[in-house]
Amino acid sequence: MTNDAILTQLGYSVNAGAMAQLNYAISNTPGFESISKHIINLHLHLKPYLSFVALSSTKPFFKVKNMAAQEDSIEEVDGIILKWAEKFKIGVEKVNPKTYYIVGFEKV
Repeated sequence: MTNDAILTQLGYSVNAGAMAQLNYAISNTPGFESISKHIINLHLHLKPYLSFVALSSTKPFFKVKNMAAQEDSIEEVDGIILKWAEKFKIGVEKVNPKTYYIVGFEKV
C-alpha cells in the first residue's frame, strides 16, 4: 500500500505536511510493513463507533481514538482494539481513557 493510499484511507489530504507526519510515524513503528493493512482494517472496523486510527500530533505514532458515546460502546471498542492487537501481535499502549498508541509489531 502506498503512503498516499494510507493517508487517503485514514481521511487525510495528501500534502507535504501529512506525508512528513506519516513517514515519521512509519519510521517509529517497528514492523510497519507487516501491519499496515491491519491498521487500515481496524480504522474501517471502528468507524461505526465514531472511533478511528489517526496520526498522533504529539508523538511519532499512529493512535487509535475511542470516541464511542455510550459506556457499553466504549467498552466494546476497547475490546475490539485489544483483540485486534492480540490477534495480529501488535503492541498498543493506552495513554488515556480514549487513546491508544500503536507501538509496533511484536515478533514472537
